Amino acid sequence: MKYLIVGLGNPGPEYTHTRHNIGFQVLDHLAATAEVRFSPDRYADRAELRHKGRTFILIKPGTFMNLSGKAVRYWMEQENIPADRVLVITDDLAIPFGAIRIRAKGGAGGHNGLTSIIELIGTEEFPRLRFGIGSDFPKGRQSDYVLGEWNGNERKTLAERIELAGKAVLQFGLLGVANAMNNFNKR
Repeated sequence: MKYLIVGLGNPGPEYTHTRHNIGFQVLDHLAATAEVRFSPDRYADRAELRHKGRTFILIKPGTFMNLSGKAVRYWMEQENIPADRVLVITDDLAIPFGAIRIRAKGGAGGHNGLTSIIELIGTEEFPRLRFGIGSDFPKGRQSDYVLGEWNGNERKTLAERIELAGKAVLQFGLLGVANAMNNFNKR
């Protein structure tokens, strides 16, 4: 059984450690843990890992966030993976820092990456893991906050929260979205 795991972020070294790139950071953790490497491929950097009989195709779109749907659609078609076996990992301002919320489907909630994916694959019916980045920014400074690097307090627990998100990804593939929701949405 194959799963497409999409980490959302922006390409380029200036975005590497930003809140908006948490999707890339979770996939980097999974790849490092499984000792697999990302390679440049069509529309994305791609890695493949196997875990307990499941294959996880990890992609980090090479387009900017608001064009992520192009990579998702291409790899869904290329790997013949239906929307219910796609998991999109994204940052979320509406969730406290480090909290994880998994949903089986839903709207974009103002997130440009999700908007692009919904438009290009033609459905909102795909699972997503939303990683909370909090909303501790002055009015009118949302973009600076989202594209800013993690602060000192966040960095203290970021690695363990990323590890938890990685475990949620694997459980999604092994036990399904409902079990992953039950086991990780309260942690």
